[in-house]
Amino acid sequence: MYIRKIIFKYRGYTPIPFLFVLLYQSNMTYWGVISGSILALSGEWIRLNGVSVAGGRTRTRNVGAKKLSTGGPFAYVRNPLYLGNIMIYAGVALFAGGSWVLPLFIIAFLYFSIQYGLIISLEEKVLKNIFGKQYEEYCSNVPRLFPRLTPWKKQQAVKKLPWKKVFRTERRTLQSFIVVITIIISKEILINILHVIK
Repeated sequence: MYIRKIIFKYRGYTPIPFLFVLLYQSNMTYWGVISGSILALSGEWIRLNGVSVAGGRTRTRNVGAKKLSTGGPFAYVRNPLYLGNIMIYAGVALFAGGSWVLPLFIIAFLYFSIQYGLIISLEEKVLKNIFGKQYEEYCSNVPRLFPRLTPWKKQQAVKKLPWKKVFRTERRTLQSFIVVITIIISKEILINILHVIK
């Protein structure tokens, strides 16, 4: 329980070692950039839609919720934001390329699936205590991380946030994504300049 709470609290910092390794060995390729961009942007789109339903509650450092979100992307998967994160990290690994691209791509899926699996198990315990049978029914019909093909029929009606507020809530994730991509591209440009000079 204690380890899961630590991982939950510092979940924004756990990707740092992965990103350092990624940047160190990056070597962009055309197909890596295309496939990585599609995967990462798809993950961010899932996150944006999740935030549009759940709002600022996704940014809390405390486990729990005042309201159970079961509509929108939550009707397909219980943790769309975590699914989006896994896709973003795996997409960035493809985008960066390099000699370790395949192992890092696999590690992104495994490492972050394990991390979020631990966080989810902590959140589920708390949410079961808060929402009881309502949450148990939701869990028995909607998967944790791998979406169902059709939405859950008992989903709640959702009132989505305006996109301006969604982007404001999601700005930290978007800023981090842009910074990492900018560093990868800048490194590639610098290496090419140095080769030309030599």
